[in-house]
Amino acid sequence: MDYSVLDQPSILRYIFYPRKDYNLCPENAFDIAVPVDPGVSLSCRFYVGDHGWPWILFFYGNGEVVSDYDGIAPFYHQRGLNLVVADYRGYGTSTGNPTLTDLVKDSWITLTEVRKTLSARTFRNDLWIMGRSLGSIAALELAYRDQETLRGLIIESGGSSIVRVMRHLGIPAYGIDLEGIDREFLDMVKKISIPVLILHGEQDELIPLQEANDLYRHLGSDEKQLIVIPSAGHNDIMVVGFQKYFEALQRFVSGG
Repeated sequence: MDYSVLDQPSILRYIFYPRKDYNLCPENAFDIAVPVDPGVSLSCRFYVGDHGWPWILFFYGNGEVVSDYDGIAPFYHQRGLNLVVADYRGYGTSTGNPTLTDLVKDSWITLTEVRKTLSARTFRNDLWIMGRSLGSIAALELAYRDQETLRGLIIESGGSSIVRVMRHLGIPAYGIDLEGIDREFLDMVKKISIPVLILHGEQDELIPLQEANDLYRHLGSDEKQLIVIPSAGHNDIMVVGFQKYFEALQRFVSGG
């Protein structure tokens, strides 16, 4: 769908909080640079647990960067899951400035490059898409566009529509047909038919649980589940519900 009408400085400053940061790769990881436009490239970090494990391509939440997952990836490995995390423009070591249009466009390019890298290194090609918070926009778009080859979709702390999140957060959008964008987004969600797992905190203060319920209700998939983490908010869902969170991930991917 077309996000260009939302790519205004007065809106983007509420949506994106780029942070420059970088840590050297852990021993079991490697980085690639993904060119997305002339002079603009994004960083992706592959955390390798085992060549034969399935892969999750992860699009993170706002204010995060790839290297934040250096300490989180081992928990995925404990569940037999490889992880690759993708930066956005202006985040981590990536260049450029983020917009919603580029977020979606770049995610498609990133997916293509990730597949090429897995193939070139003879890794297992099974691939799940995961989006957390802001990253759920990219994940939902990819799940809609590439339903023939993706194994499944995972949404953590995401919403049923960017418009509803904007309204909840009070982001100003004067003179824009938000109702039309909302309808278009939900129409896209309804056409997603691959297996879906939704993880959401019961006490999420940024994207209320009702948004996860609405997303679950609108998804067109016959194989979908919503896991609510009791007492968890927006940014502590993995910590508060650690066991339940990773058991759900492992069960979903292994059963896909």
